[in-house]
Amino acid sequence: MNGEKYDYLIVGAGLYGATFARQMKESGKKVLVIDKRPTIGGNVYTENVEGINVHKYGAHIFHTNNKKVWDFVNRFATFNRFTNSPVANFHGELYSLPFNMYTFNKMWGVVTPREAAAKIEEQRKAAGIKEPENLEEQAISLVGTDIYEKLIKGYTEKQWGRPCTELPSFIIKRLPVRFTFDNNYFNALYQGIPVGGYTKMVSNMLEGIEVKVNADYLKNKAEYDSMADHVVYTGPVDAYFGYKLGYLQYRSVRFEKEVLDIPNFQGNAAVNYTDSETPWTRIIEHKWFEFGKDENGKDIQKTVISREYSSEWKPGDEPYYPVNDKKNSDLYQEYRKLADQENGVIFGGRLGEYKYYDMDKVIEEALKISSECIATGC
Repeated sequence: MNGEKYDYLIVGAGLYGATFARQMKESGKKVLVIDKRPTIGGNVYTENVEGINVHKYGAHIFHTNNKKVWDFVNRFATFNRFTNSPVANFHGELYSLPFNMYTFNKMWGVVTPREAAAKIEEQRKAAGIKEPENLEEQAISLVGTDIYEKLIKGYTEKQWGRPCTELPSFIIKRLPVRFTFDNNYFNALYQGIPVGGYTKMVSNMLEGIEVKVNADYLKNKAEYDSMADHVVYTGPVDAYFGYKLGYLQYRSVRFEKEVLDIPNFQGNAAVNYTDSETPWTRIIEHKWFEFGKDENGKDIQKTVISREYSSEWKPGDEPYYPVNDKKNSDLYQEYRKLADQENGVIFGGRLGEYKYYDMDKVIEEALKISSECIATGC
């Protein structure tokens, strides 16, 4: 540890931390960013394997309707035209995701939107659901029984480790259902992948800012706190308080990466395995995020795939998704009360706020809070 004094110590070099750091640097503040991992970028970290930018912690496709956020990230990267069009594999039957006319045609042989809507309505009525009370009922209300059984049930139960009848209905409300042939999963004005990977983008965001990796804030909290007037903490909020109110729960994700000596494994960036028997939830083939080309625009002859497994989180595992059920939401509110009493500390990001954030939303929030700090001094 050096004896230098900083205006802001930012714990975590992910998107929230990097955005906040950039804003403070440009407002003339002295900033130190630290991260427990040996890398920057948080869960958007990409590593180059065989000329392919591999999304180490799972697929990340940037999408937003916020022009301010889009302009901000484009300062640090050039984005390609990648469009998220995942495919569902049910025992070798391939279906389009999001659910659209391609899906309905393959499932039922219907050709027109009217026929597809009539089929869904028929199945909805047969199920007798008035007000959906859980994910299963919500899904059947949206797309009918056949699509629920083949394309939603097995995948969702693997992902969350719970029966669909025990999951809240709101989880499935984000799912796109279209009576068109639009294969774009997201309804966003702006979408793409940063050319050269997310690590390069975050590195550009942190240019000119002091960064220390392999730095464990909580192990040396008193020393780090003494180095700065303000702390921005993006780690797990329960860990900050020594888990004294108990552990918040997460879903965790495990990846099995494989380099294959073939140019094309599945022909798409993401294929979801929606049956309950296949142990993985999906396979990512990373080269298709950048159209199978290397940085010089040449075809890459090998490929890298990641099989993704969802699992229950336990202390020591990498936390990914908050489990936003009543028990955990109530516990978070108790931690939030403690956080609000911490002078000079801002809790931000997915782990600091125990909140599911898309990438654009976490940047939007970091821009908002940092702007308030610049205006008022936090």
